[in-house]
Amino acid sequence: MTDQEGTGPSSSGQQSGKPMRLQRFLAQCGLGSRRECEELITDGRVTIDGEVASQLGSTVDPARQTVELDGERLRLERKKYFLLNKPPGYLCTAKDPQGRPVVLDLFPDEGPRLFTVGRLDENTTGLLIVTNDGDLAQKLAHPRYRIYRLYRAQVAGNPDREIFDQLKQGFFFTEGKFRVHDIVPVKRQKGSTWVEITMTEGQNREIRRLLARVGHKVMKLERIGFGPIRLGRVPLGQYRELRMDELGKLHEILERNQSTPARESTGSKPRSRPGKRVASQQKSEGKSATSGPKKKSTRSVSTRQQFTPAGKSRPAKGAGGNQDRGPTKGKPSGNPKARRPSSGSRPKGKSKRRKG
Repeated sequence: MTDQEGTGPSSSGQQSGKPMRLQRFLAQCGLGSRRECEELITDGRVTIDGEVASQLGSTVDPARQTVELDGERLRLERKKYFLLNKPPGYLCTAKDPQGRPVVLDLFPDEGPRLFTVGRLDENTTGLLIVTNDGDLAQKLAHPRYRIYRLYRAQVAGNPDREIFDQLKQGFFFTEGKFRVHDIVPVKRQKGSTWVEITMTEGQNREIRRLLARVGHKVMKLERIGFGPIRLGRVPLGQYRELRMDELGKLHEILERNQSTPARESTGSKPRSRPGKRVASQQKSEGKSATSGPKKKSTRSVSTRQQFTPAGKSRPAKGAGGNQDRGPTKGKPSGNPKARRPSSGSRPKGKSKRRKG
């Protein structure tokens, strides 16, 4: 733990003196996950200004209050942001029960407690953001903020445009509907094709499962972009700190997408949208327009009639003309039922035909 605070976008506003929940403060001090920090509170090991804080709802102002754990004062860690070129064979987890290598093994032990933003599967290489800023990491990984991921993949065979369209439409899996946001071919190489794929979120082995569904196995997969950040020439297994301009661009995207609702939901089952209803109405109106010529009407068409199926239009109340008041005396009506004689004036020949 250090007395230094981050500045600029990397500080995440922690020097503003705004109160925060105690477990969040402990997590940002590098003491573990929020759940682990909650256990420290309920065990009575944390004090605020000398008083034991045993309630999980407690808040603390880091700029004005003193927080201690087992008698040792706690201070916020300086926020760190790294870009790692993940090598194959490494897992994106803190510890592996089977003893396999994890990406955090590539960082020094004496540094802050780090964790990855999202995950790449064991055999996927490329760009992975590693940080100790839990709030930013949660936003970057959440589909709501629509951070695009760019991948380069080598797939077996030569998929055509029809295959690409199917991948954009998506397929249903156990977790929901997966789809690619965009996919373009780059080059062909000995019975395989290199493609660049853009995704809007990261589900478990999403790209590999999608391409396997259309019969094109993924041979190599590398992530080369995350939002505005690019992998560049960082060697495999090495890392560098993110630049201030890169962090600034990430924060700009988060702020813009937080205030702008998503146009479509991804990674989940599709929902009915109002646009489909309007398109169906326009299609119905197009069919009625081509069915044949219609007599021109001088009266205005009500809003209720515009959304009534063709052939079942209703006259608007108060419209001009005699259409709402029945047939005019001495003139036949357009309705054949209106021309039918009343029961008292039935033709005589009709009853005779029945007797015969």
